[in-house]
Amino acid sequence: MNTTLIVFVVLYLLGTLGIGVWAGTRIKNTADFAIAGRSLPLIMVITTTFATWFGAETVMGIPAKFVQGGLGAIIEDPFGAGLCLVFVGLFFAAKLYQKNLLTIGDFYRQRYGKGVEIFCSLAIILSYLGWVAAQVTALGLVFNILTNGAMSAEMGMIVGLMAVLVYVVIGGFLAVAWTDFIQMIVLVIGLSVIAVFSADLAGGAGVVLDLAAKKDLGKFFPEPTFTQIAMFLGAALTMMLGSIPQQDVFQRVMSAKDAKTAKRGAMIGGFSYIAFAFVPMFIVLSAVAVMGDKALDLAQNDYQRVLPTFIMGHMPLLMQILFFGALLSAIKSTSSATLLAPTTSFVENILKQIRPGMSDRQQLVAMRITLVIFAFCVLAYSIALQGTPIYELVSAAYQVTLVAAFVPLAFGLYWKRATTQGAVFSIFAGIAVWVAFFPQVTTWGERFPGQLAGLIAALTGMLVGSLLPQWLTNRHEHVSHHLQPHP
Repeated sequence: MNTTLIVFVVLYLLGTLGIGVWAGTRIKNTADFAIAGRSLPLIMVITTTFATWFGAETVMGIPAKFVQGGLGAIIEDPFGAGLCLVFVGLFFAAKLYQKNLLTIGDFYRQRYGKGVEIFCSLAIILSYLGWVAAQVTALGLVFNILTNGAMSAEMGMIVGLMAVLVYVVIGGFLAVAWTDFIQMIVLVIGLSVIAVFSADLAGGAGVVLDLAAKKDLGKFFPEPTFTQIAMFLGAALTMMLGSIPQQDVFQRVMSAKDAKTAKRGAMIGGFSYIAFAFVPMFIVLSAVAVMGDKALDLAQNDYQRVLPTFIMGHMPLLMQILFFGALLSAIKSTSSATLLAPTTSFVENILKQIRPGMSDRQQLVAMRITLVIFAFCVLAYSIALQGTPIYELVSAAYQVTLVAAFVPLAFGLYWKRATTQGAVFSIFAGIAVWVAFFPQVTTWGERFPGQLAGLIAALTGMLVGSLLPQWLTNRHEHVSHHLQPHP
């Protein structure tokens, strides 16, 4: 056990707690707690959007998938995830910002009514379980490795989650934004230095890039068969579109000081995420060059340990401190955002329907209590799903919002003829078809991705549900007009 390394990690965790306490002194109302009072400048909007996406799967999941299957294996994340933020900036940020809403669920209520608001909010809240669980699982792994097994993965999950929970409960999104800003500086510097050091260990960047070419890791597009193309599109669209109707993305848009900042911040954050996600991929490829078959075996069987094993076994203490600082920055920034987002959605869009007339102070207390309850639910879920790969936990989280919430949001903003009935048809058609493709239900998912089938059904449901009643009404009026006696 490296005592010096652990001391630095503990000091870093205490530092973020201090920021949370400081931010808590500036929280006056729910708007401050949920969206930082709509006051953040461009640089903080960029860092907080970038930080939300750059989590455990980016550092430990994506690189191993890349080493196994090349660029095509990571179409979902980082490419789909990064383009999600770009699309949010291009098509959604300004329109949503101008509506001055507290949550994405508020849009569904204004556009379609309370029923759609509650159902879409529930889908969004449930989608966070897998995402936050991935971060908690990674925290457990980090503390287990740091203590050389003295702390179990379960205890590591508890300690890590508490370290995040305290500053989020006290400081809300303001604490998240400030810690994200600092943690992204640590992450970018730490991983960049480690990438240079890794290349040196491997014999130079040229050796690493030659290894990538030798293994044909630059291959992006799938085999030209119907099933392979459909699976590729399904994976790409899962995070590209399924992440758009998410409260954490919405919070970053709404926390900006103006609509222009919201738009630019999301786009720059998205492009930055895609670009910098290649850094941990390069480091893992360097690990393969240095460690050979051992790294490949880890990537295949226990990929979450590839980078930590490489860093701990082949790098000096300074590099280890930088790595764990960067890794904890990535995990904590994502987990803090994904704990807060479902909490605000629940209080604003569900609890307020059950208990109307709550004062702003009561809502603030309710948000903090809900945050603690959701955190412990996620902890139980994470412990129950130990052994599930981090990348799969994250990718599965967005399928429900892709099939249930994306179409009502996009059509609600851009199609004036979208109706409440169309939204209801879209939600139920999307979910029903998606569930029908589950391996426990049918074998259809082996030939066509269920989330893509659900998205097509959701689109069809919106069109049919919105247009059919209008067409029937027009036809009835036309027939009635012809049946009326003429003078």
